[in-house]
Amino acid sequence: MDKLSREKRSWLMSRVTSKNTTPELFVRGLLHRMGYRFRLHGPNLRGRPDIVFSKKKKVIFVHGCFWHGHRDCRLGRLPRTNLDFWAPKIERTRARDTETVAALEALGWKTLVVWQCELKNVELLTERLEEFLGTARSTASAAH
Repeated sequence: MDKLSREKRSWLMSRVTSKNTTPELFVRGLLHRMGYRFRLHGPNLRGRPDIVFSKKKKVIFVHGCFWHGHRDCRLGRLPRTNLDFWAPKIERTRARDTETVAALEALGWKTLVVWQCELKNVELLTERLEEFLGTARSTASAAH
């Protein structure tokens, strides 16, 4: 049973944003500290990726585990109430995410999905980002 009233839950859910979320800001800050420079919310790209590296033709999506239905993740579990609403909604989001990645890759873009739960292990996340992006320009120029 939900601890909040239906009206309070509705109000709370209406406050959830799709841009500049806490996980997205965390990843952007980490990338910036690593020396990477990027664009935001690729308006001309399908799915409006959160982080865009145009010259590298690479994009990063930062997904909330609940909203994007991260499988086998504690944060991605469906709520116990209103399952008739949430199950199809999350499944549509998963399908849309899969289609978006396929469409971008068909156009020659490389994609990476960073899940909210991955932010806990900054060291591992940093390694994944470096592996995906290669050497950052400012880091490489600092070595010379």
